[in-house]
Amino acid sequence: MNSTSVAPEALPGSSWEELVTVALLGTDRRAVAGPGAGRDAPVTLLDRAAVETVRRRAGVRPARAAARPEPAAADPRPPLPPAAARRLAMLLADRPGTGGGGRRGTAPDLMELLPQWLALANTRGFAAPPEALPALLDAARGRTDLRPAALTFAGPRALWLARLNPDWRFALRATPGGGADLPSPRETDRVRRLWQEGLFAERVALLTGIRAQEPVLARELLETTWPTERAEDRLMFLDSLRTGLRAEDEPFLEQALADRSRNVRATAAELLSALPGSALAARMADRAGACVAVDHTRDVPTLVVEAPHECDAGMERDGVVAKAPAGRGERSWWLGQLVEAAPLGSWSARFGGRTAEEIVALPVADDWQGELHAAWSRAAVRQREADWSRALLGAPSAPEAAGPGAVSLAERAKLLSTLEADERAEWVAGFIAAHGLSEAFQLLGVCAVPWSPVLGRAVVDALNIARDAGSYPWSFSGVMGLAERCLSPAEARRLEVLTATPEEQENASPGAGGYWSEAFQRLVTTLRLRAAMQEELTPR
Repeated sequence: MNSTSVAPEALPGSSWEELVTVALLGTDRRAVAGPGAGRDAPVTLLDRAAVETVRRRAGVRPARAAARPEPAAADPRPPLPPAAARRLAMLLADRPGTGGGGRRGTAPDLMELLPQWLALANTRGFAAPPEALPALLDAARGRTDLRPAALTFAGPRALWLARLNPDWRFALRATPGGGADLPSPRETDRVRRLWQEGLFAERVALLTGIRAQEPVLARELLETTWPTERAEDRLMFLDSLRTGLRAEDEPFLEQALADRSRNVRATAAELLSALPGSALAARMADRAGACVAVDHTRDVPTLVVEAPHECDAGMERDGVVAKAPAGRGERSWWLGQLVEAAPLGSWSARFGGRTAEEIVALPVADDWQGELHAAWSRAAVRQREADWSRALLGAPSAPEAAGPGAVSLAERAKLLSTLEADERAEWVAGFIAAHGLSEAFQLLGVCAVPWSPVLGRAVVDALNIARDAGSYPWSFSGVMGLAERCLSPAEARRLEVLTATPEEQENASPGAGGYWSEAFQRLVTTLRLRAAMQEELTPR
């Protein structure tokens, strides 16, 4: 203590509130009460604060010790093999790659391999090492796309930790019922009590879980409280009926068409239109059929369109939104909704038994083709009609602006999702062969992983062509990143030849060959790393 300071215990005005006020304002603006003013005021203030702190702490009575938390639930799954546990620690310790453009070097982006590692570990049924849980939860906190797989892998201990650390509370929100123990459909009393008394998240989780196991029981449970539910809750509950949607749900959904909430009515109409045998689907088929017909008087049979002139009360009740978005014509807006909701099978009967391919190939008068094909595309995705998806996709070599495949890339990606994985991959491979990689990224995103050999070869061949053209590899960084995660690891040996630096062509971008060599080295290294990951997670 400074020799010029005064003993604090002998000084008045040492209340904590007074000392805080002086400290905030400064001793130049607020005098220290009692002796010690002037040049010694700052030292006096600190001395008094130190003594007052001791007094405050000494005056606090000890609290009762908190009860120890219950131990975490046991995880019955087998532990990770040691090599896989070490690999997980490496993946979690890595930082996200640079992404975007620019030079990335040859080192793999380990963080981008974590989702694939988690999916494989969950498929093999391993339990997460307890010491890895904090880093795993931190990674999932920062990346929402990791959360489902990460929480599945983390198991019950993640929920136990989430209740103790506010930073990990997302695990409780992301788990059905907030991690609560939900009853099975056979526990009738528990089900009914939780449905009537539970929190909203618990009720949603309960309804979703029962719907997956006993669809009829879930709908009957929902009917018991439907009239008293809030509009936003009714919408969420109704959405759960998408799982296991069946003809028996139609009476309940028809009643929902008269709901007070427009969003509830729209969702009920969408679900009913996905049931081709429903009364709503038949009504929509009649309305849409009255708008589209085949004109046989022309040299070539042609589809002619007469869009609705009004949106009547019946159309609105069946889910047609009357007000068109800004910049959209009302009549085309109404037509699109009618065609989208009509069962696709009804068009064959109306058009003389023609197949989906034959119908889509018909010319459409008066520039209605884009609107009509877009509505049929939405219907094919909603109704999961593969034949119509094939017809609307057209040949992969067809340009977007002509022919039966005259739908956008976004629509093509959705249509591809209705096809089997092998057919999807073959179509995208054909698209890449015809159009290159510049427009293929969106389509590659719907292909199954790992890519089939035919798709993998198409991607690598296109990358090789781009390299020979002399461009920089970061123009294709998105596709290259996908290739690192989606190519079969067995392709690594075949790709080794591409890791050499090619001779620089006369018209090539400066240094492009070296950059391509790095990119292919990183690709090969990543594929070998993925092969090692699979080996480490394979039970012995």
